[in-house]
Amino acid sequence: MFTLLSTNKSAMMAQQNKLDILSNNINNVNTSGYKRLDVQFEDLYQDSLNRNGYPITDGKNDLTYGTGVKSGKVVRQFQQGALQNTGTASHLAIDGNGLFKIYTADGKEAYTRAGSFAVDANGNLADGNGNRVSIVDERGNEVNYPGGPIKLNGSDFTIDKDGGVLKNINGNFVKLGQIKTYGVVGDTSLMSIGENLYIPLEGSNMYETTDKNILQGYLENSNVNVGEEMSDMILTQRAFSLGSTALKTADEMWGMINSVR
Repeated sequence: MFTLLSTNKSAMMAQQNKLDILSNNINNVNTSGYKRLDVQFEDLYQDSLNRNGYPITDGKNDLTYGTGVKSGKVVRQFQQGALQNTGTASHLAIDGNGLFKIYTADGKEAYTRAGSFAVDANGNLADGNGNRVSIVDERGNEVNYPGGPIKLNGSDFTIDKDGGVLKNINGNFVKLGQIKTYGVVGDTSLMSIGENLYIPLEGSNMYETTDKNILQGYLENSNVNVGEEMSDMILTQRAFSLGSTALKTADEMWGMINSVR
């Protein structure tokens, strides 16, 4: 009886975790560059009915039963979302594979698909939290930093499909640097640190992607499909309710057994 209670409890906990993830996806349906999460389930260990004190087998067959389920890996789905034309020069979207590299306030590297950038007070290209976009010169040196060679105004620059940053100087467009995009092997090789930023896990290697175009004046929308998320949420709620009902039934059965005199 205790195993029955534990099994239904594990099912309810797993479904609750999935509900939390589905809710997070729906909450970020309008977040630029957000990538939906998907949770996977795993079976708990199998137990055997063929043991001393269980005179229900003849010893020839090893009967087993499951002891529950748990939520396993949470995988981020990096499928591309729809691209929206904003007309803002500092907004960028990746049409294809890859992520933008940025530098946080403490100088650490992070990656993102959200290209809602702006020109800050220093003339550098940065996101809303002040994280600077990685722009490198021909030698691979960073040039987008305070006091560096990148000094942009509102719309005096152009970014081509290869990521080249061109500035209009006296009527001529001069290339100041290039925005590169990066990928990683494996769906679970990146860890979210919030604000649509990811860092590679230990042992993961980032590589430069080339099968993409960078579109200036566009933003990538979330890849969350509200219809699919709501349908999945209804099924998950029903599964949670079923586990709750089974748990209540097992508790009532145990109460009946304990009341026998």
